[in-house]
Amino acid sequence: MTRSANLGFPRIGLHRELKKSLEAYWKGAIDAAALDASGKALRVRHWQLQRDAGIEVIPSNDFSFYDHVLDMTATLGAIPPRFESLADPTERYFAMARGTAAAPAMEMTKWFDTNYHYIVPELHSGQQFRLASSKAVDEVLEARALGIETRPVLVGPVTWLSLAKAKDEVDPLTLLDAVLPVYAELVGTLKAIGADWVQIDEPILALDLNAAQRAALRHAYDVLQPVAPRIMLTSYFGALGDNTELAAGLHVAGLHIDLVRAPEQLPAVLKSLPADRVLSVGVIDGRNIWRADLDRQLALVNKAWDSVGPDRLEVAPSCSLLHSPVDLEAETELDPELRSWLAFATQKLGEVAALTLAMQKGRPAVKAAFEASAAATLSHRQSPRIHRAEVKGRAAASLPLNRASPFAIRRAAQRRRFGLPAFPTTTIGSFPQTQQVREQRAAFKHGQIDALAYEQFLEAETERAVRIQERLGLDVLVHGEFERNDMVEYFGEQLDGFAFTRNGWVQSYGSRCVKPPVIYGDVSRPAPMTVRWSAYAASLTDKPMKGMLTGPVTILQWSFVRVDQPRAETCRQIALAIRDEVLDLETAGIGIIQIDEPALREGLPLRHADWDAYLRWAVDCFRITASGVADDTQVHTHMCYAEFNDIMEAIAEMDADVISIETSRSAMELLEAFRDFRYPNEIGPGVWDIHAPRVPSQPEMLALLRKAAAGIPAEQLWVNPDCGLKTRGWPEVEASLGHLVATARELRG
Repeated sequence: MTRSANLGFPRIGLHRELKKSLEAYWKGAIDAAALDASGKALRVRHWQLQRDAGIEVIPSNDFSFYDHVLDMTATLGAIPPRFESLADPTERYFAMARGTAAAPAMEMTKWFDTNYHYIVPELHSGQQFRLASSKAVDEVLEARALGIETRPVLVGPVTWLSLAKAKDEVDPLTLLDAVLPVYAELVGTLKAIGADWVQIDEPILALDLNAAQRAALRHAYDVLQPVAPRIMLTSYFGALGDNTELAAGLHVAGLHIDLVRAPEQLPAVLKSLPADRVLSVGVIDGRNIWRADLDRQLALVNKAWDSVGPDRLEVAPSCSLLHSPVDLEAETELDPELRSWLAFATQKLGEVAALTLAMQKGRPAVKAAFEASAAATLSHRQSPRIHRAEVKGRAAASLPLNRASPFAIRRAAQRRRFGLPAFPTTTIGSFPQTQQVREQRAAFKHGQIDALAYEQFLEAETERAVRIQERLGLDVLVHGEFERNDMVEYFGEQLDGFAFTRNGWVQSYGSRCVKPPVIYGDVSRPAPMTVRWSAYAASLTDKPMKGMLTGPVTILQWSFVRVDQPRAETCRQIALAIRDEVLDLETAGIGIIQIDEPALREGLPLRHADWDAYLRWAVDCFRITASGVADDTQVHTHMCYAEFNDIMEAIAEMDADVISIETSRSAMELLEAFRDFRYPNEIGPGVWDIHAPRVPSQPEMLALLRKAAAGIPAEQLWVNPDCGLKTRGWPEVEASLGHLVATARELRG
């Protein structure tokens, strides 16, 4: 009989219990036992929730205290040498993710085209692997003790190796034969304890694969199939495409495909799938919050059922629900119409169950669910609040995309205006969001203090930040962003076409959670958003003050985006709104304006054939925001945690006067793309990994900058941290920025 399945559930908890427990543990407020207990409580709750929702195939080992890729790294015993002296497994695990005073953290980058960050495995020649964790086994037994049988989830060996980074000349994929015995031991143990199935995620099947990766996939499952439980091989985030026959031919018992991102792939998969394979159809969107049109999705399920029959079919979300908020029921303040259009992870489980019941017992068995879906779909389609003719008209009109003058002329004008020294110093924008800042924001939000009291508090915090920067000797200052809750949410709250949740949190990495805005309609800017605080900060100092904005692609990528029009059209609307803000900042006398685009690389399609079209509209949207300012207005942008080699031409086409990038975790390796490309504009390679709770020394920063200056002309270089400082504390910020300024001064000498 057709079964309902889930691929993974959010880890953080409805009220971000995981975040609170992690941060309490890191601060020493709770011990490892209490942390473990909080994790177990979340797992138990989520397993029971899935069972009660009618899910028949429930995942385990999808929970993580930090990151599922890091979990796999720890399970395989692939511990970088600098952490091997840490005997306590919990201490070592978090040190790998966050670093210590003596050992920098492992690199972190985006999980495919999502805003989730994973910890990059580090491998070297002669790497030794061993089964170093029983986590996957333990969680099967833990759920079984509750009377719940689960399907454990593992990151697949070829995906794990493909995502790894070599620390010497070794090709990680050549280590497959070294790592497979450990995978075999693990899946063999799962089989021995009675696990019927194991879910092995190989999302690289949605990418362009080379011959070595294809051969590795064949070899891996030839080795694993005889010793493992039945394997459900999962691919998601895109179509299998030219990997369809490869995936269908691997020695596995089942294949999961994403029919939300790529519904068009179903006929080819059905044609290639062997007669003994189970097919899992991902028909509920695991990455967005819109309610499914159950009638439309049932038609897809029916097509699969007609081909494979009821006994070889599973109904599932497109991918893990990790990327969805937990439960819409907590959103009591959303207006009823908008709320009726949405589904969070818990509601998505209900949609999966409804589709499965429709296949098992017929559509009348779930009549109410289908009627509610149809009503929401019709309401969404016909709502007058979505479409605004004036916004669409402005977005359709042509605009100049180029600055008035080329960079060489602009650079001369900017140097005359600002008179900055060599190796100018600045920060990326935010300063610590202390407990007091958060408490004052909450008090204002809940009506406990009035607007005047809140503004006076923000003015005092802004002035304090300005004075600290002046005392430290930074060259270009920022106002600190104390009025901002999040770099995307803050702007969305002031733009038409956006809506907001109270508990729509999703995990970005570790304890870091974000609450993406919901773009439901056409976007415009009714009033200035940042001018008041940038102008106030500028009035406090004679030094240049940098205005801080989030770019259109990043606002798009880090929101839950409407699906009734092309993403490019929505992005252009956002770009026009940000352009208005840029021009207002310039009019207010702000001569340096940073338009952050950390998500530009993240939005790159998974297949190379689709890159050019995306980069064209993404770059054009950035240029729309910046093209209206004068030559002596300096435009910055910021990007972090991404590989830049493949998009250097696009970055150059953005034509920002200065780009700052994350480079400290990679020891300036990411800067090599700019060096090899001979990037013509100015660059600020990060010299302080702000995601690690440590103060880098001045010699460390100096070594990084000397390495940067060996490949990039000194006159092009700025000095800055990797990213914003909102998650750090003031003592480490002041110490680290003191080292940063001293490093720049030494280089000038």
